[in-house]
Amino acid sequence: MRHVISLLIENESGALSRVSGLFSARGYNIESLTVAPTEDASMSRMTIVTTGSDDIIEQITKQLNKLVEVVKVVDISEAAHIERELMLVKVRATGKDREEIKRTVDIFRARIIDVTDASYVVELTGNQGKLDAFLGAIEPALILETVRSGVCGIGRGDRVLKL
Repeated sequence: MRHVISLLIENESGALSRVSGLFSARGYNIESLTVAPTEDASMSRMTIVTTGSDDIIEQITKQLNKLVEVVKVVDISEAAHIERELMLVKVRATGKDREEIKRTVDIFRARIIDVTDASYVVELTGNQGKLDAFLGAIEPALILETVRSGVCGIGRGDRVLKL
């Protein structure tokens, strides 16, 4: 089962390395990892997407809580939450393909953020399913390059990850 784990960690060198090392040492895979400072400059928020049974996720959570830099750990996928990912896609856009790509961009509510004679760079934000569907809608031979940010997630309603 897919889980989105959010952590508050102390914003210091080596913290990311220790968290990712915990996963690799135990043979757990990280599908997505994003890290950025929070409103408190001394803290960073890390969002990790991984898969595993409830027992494995419980074990991961316990191990993460043992790390000195980790302040708080929450599996936000246990309740209502919002996930978003950013994707930039460079596509070949020449001749008749230019208009088709523009139509597809409009359908997915994406944006063309760079235009050259031979290509477009498209920006798309949404959940993983939406981004995958966009890639599926574009002819594979037209896709030159893809960059994805990884998942950012936040709990809905009163659920807050703070000290």
